[in-house]
Amino acid sequence: MSGPDATDRALVRALAELDRARAVVLVEGVSDQIAVEAAASGRGRDLDAERVVVVPIGGAHALGGFLVRHGLPATGVRLAGLCDVGEERVFRRGLAAAGVGEPRTRADLARLGFHVCVDDLEDELIRAVGVAGVEAVFDVAGDLGPFRSMQAQPAWRGREPAVQMRRFLGSGSRRKLRYARLLVEAAVGRDVLPRPLDAVLAAV
Repeated sequence: MSGPDATDRALVRALAELDRARAVVLVEGVSDQIAVEAAASGRGRDLDAERVVVVPIGGAHALGGFLVRHGLPATGVRLAGLCDVGEERVFRRGLAAAGVGEPRTRADLARLGFHVCVDDLEDELIRAVGVAGVEAVFDVAGDLGPFRSMQAQPAWRGREPAVQMRRFLGSGSRRKLRYARLLVEAAVGRDVLPRPLDAVLAAV
């Protein structure tokens, strides 16, 4: 799934499943949705059979309105979620505005089932898999050559490999979505799934 309307299409599909959901995992975007679903699959879980729906809400600022609009705080559905560290305060305010507790700290968020990626999910996955491991994934996917070309560009030459990798992953929506799955699969295979992904699955 890619393109400018990828989030809208993913959201429509997820919303169609809300009525039967036992638990709902709220994430910022489609790449996060892919990562959570890939992590669950890698751990042998069938979220569809478990009636767990992963919803890309289209950004952290949409959280409170989404919860209220769909009446989720009052339905008894188990809620969980994932956000980037830069959006942590936005998630806290959104949950509070929707009546889902009063999370003042990261620990409060975790108790509600919401977990924070530092700096973001791509960064978490790069640190978990390691530079050499990510390069191996790039190689298998046919992207090691393009990555080396980017590393040689004046703007990126000499930068930390992990920083270069984050830039490479974020340089196109299709690439970001593709590697959300590939890097999660690599992390699961090495048994190094990032803590926020592990925790959000445990919450549902």
